[in-house]
Amino acid sequence: MSKATKLIHSIPVDPLTGSISVPIYQTSTFVQDAPGENKGYDYARSNNPTRAVLEKVIAELEEGAAGYAFASGLAAIDAVVKLLQSGDEILAVDDIYGGAFRLFTHIYQKFGINVNYVDTTDARNVAAAITARTKLVWLETPTNPTLKISDIEAIAKIAHDNGSLLCVDNTFASPALQQPILLGADIVVHSATKYLGGHSDLIAGLVVTKTKALGDEIKFIQNASGAILAPHDSWLVIRGIETLHLRVAEHSRNALIVARYLQKHPAVANVYYPGLSTHPNHSIAAVQQSAGGGVVSFTLKEDTAEAAKNVVCSTKLFKLAESLGGVKSLLCHPATMTHKSIPAEKRHASGVADSLIRLSVGLEDVADLLEDIDKALTGSVKLKYTKETAAIAY
Repeated sequence: MSKATKLIHSIPVDPLTGSISVPIYQTSTFVQDAPGENKGYDYARSNNPTRAVLEKVIAELEEGAAGYAFASGLAAIDAVVKLLQSGDEILAVDDIYGGAFRLFTHIYQKFGINVNYVDTTDARNVAAAITARTKLVWLETPTNPTLKISDIEAIAKIAHDNGSLLCVDNTFASPALQQPILLGADIVVHSATKYLGGHSDLIAGLVVTKTKALGDEIKFIQNASGAILAPHDSWLVIRGIETLHLRVAEHSRNALIVARYLQKHPAVANVYYPGLSTHPNHSIAAVQQSAGGGVVSFTLKEDTAEAAKNVVCSTKLFKLAESLGGVKSLLCHPATMTHKSIPAEKRHASGVADSLIRLSVGLEDVADLLEDIDKALTGSVKLKYTKETAAIAY
């Protein structure tokens, strides 16, 4: 069975009514036949039928044993960190999402969980930095926002030889392009706000575990901490998943064209996109991912925050906003938006330059997107706009 067919039919028909759409069980509690005797549900924080469908679907898509839905991507990350205890260490990718950095550094370090950041694009760096205290290795691949790629299989072996868990944030690729558990990961997390939801209309997070035993631990944390995903938002993610493979394929097609265009633009210094053969980690991406994904980042030759702000405030179709993965194209300036919580010296060391701009390439006609970007870039460097420059990617 193809991945697309499996994806669509992983969403079940309602056994009670035959509804082709999963029902939204908008209830806080469930009537019991007797104390402790129920139909599998007692209180909606612990379990909800709509959420249960989503959790089963994401586990199947990621080839995991169990899945759990949370109120946000950060709530999902928080649940994974709660597997640790004081004195443990996290070995994390250096080019990390600003929200994860904030959680690790400003919340959990004060509870005695140390975090060591390394460039994980070279597995030898992981082998050199891992210690007896390292209980969790944390990857984003591709990373946010410079789209670095790490070798999941190689790092999984290093982690497991050390007795550590490997968690992969698979938000940027999604299970439509990459399945980290098949490559050795123990845990996968998602900001389902992004490609899984796909329509910029919800906030959600997901955790998938390789084993039931590890899943039971996450389930206990989910129930005890209470950061569960509401029924309607669970339904929205399920609805988004139905078209995931179509959307991600088109996002990837458009993004590759945009990336090739940016490579040739006179105002652009560097382009970061794993689907380009010039990407330093392209060979690993070609093995792990079935396409490059929908996010492209680039820096300007005029490497200043002011130049970047001029560009991001000049587009019409690309809307200036946090987040990514929706139908409409978005762009942001990570240094002052998504990654502003990371100190400037650390941002620069991981490749997040002051002029770096992140694009979430949407599903519009790509020719219109190229014209929109070109007009913004042309204005920033005072070049004359021509049809030839707009069509440069072709």
